[in-house]
Amino acid sequence: MSEIRMWAFWRAVLAEFLGMIIFIFIGLSAAIGDQNDSYANQEVKVAFAFGLAIATLAYCIGHISGAHLNPAISIGFVTCCRMSLLRAFFYVIAQMLGAVAGSAIVYGLRPQTTESLGVNKLKEISPRQGFGTEFMLTLQLVLCVLAITDKRRDIGGSAPLAIGFSVVVGHLAGISYTGCGINPARSFGPAIILDSFDDHWVYWAGPISGGLVAALLYNFLLAPRDDLFSGKTRAFFKTHINVLPNGPEDENNAAKTTREDDSNPGPSKWVKTMKNVKYF
Repeated sequence: MSEIRMWAFWRAVLAEFLGMIIFIFIGLSAAIGDQNDSYANQEVKVAFAFGLAIATLAYCIGHISGAHLNPAISIGFVTCCRMSLLRAFFYVIAQMLGAVAGSAIVYGLRPQTTESLGVNKLKEISPRQGFGTEFMLTLQLVLCVLAITDKRRDIGGSAPLAIGFSVVVGHLAGISYTGCGINPARSFGPAIILDSFDDHWVYWAGPISGGLVAALLYNFLLAPRDDLFSGKTRAFFKTHINVLPNGPEDENNAAKTTREDDSNPGPSKWVKTMKNVKYF
């Protein structure tokens, strides 16, 4: 609970809220844009709008909050023991509120001739098929995010762009089937503004399940760490461990210790990390 006393914590929550407003505004504006576009062209436009919005925001707020902007990603990071349950809870709340606010802004600014708000709906597939589609698309997204933000790797400044292209790929593959949710908050925002919740459970169950499985696969099978499990689980209840490279500025000391010790991690390294965090 001491994490909640950090100014960096509340700045990160605010960054998730504001980032989600911008993300939803850009994505939905593209989705409900020129209705005279051909269907294929519209898909490409929407896919790149969502993907490049994520990449841009990752550059803008990645050093503040990690730029999750997706409850499935936040839950995946909790599963990987990279952030606390408390932080994940506040992130998800901020993301949902930001998505509702962004959707409301688009609703108020849209042309009067446009009734759509980009609500995700299944397109000639069953809910079970929709769940499978959302599961697989979110699986690849969360796997990408976990791999890109792994401090044992050094990929330079291309991390946000790589994550953005993962979102683009997901949309190119999934728009024709589910509208491509892969983000429960993104699906929730316009749905609550228009009170349209047909098969809405698909857009929560699919992404969250995909994120959980991706986290388990990456953390325990594909790229396991040497930390003892008891050491990993401290992140559930202790301070936040950086998400993106060059993470929150007020947690630089903790991040520096974590990066230096990644080559030979162990329980003592986690203790050092906790001691280096400064509270107000």
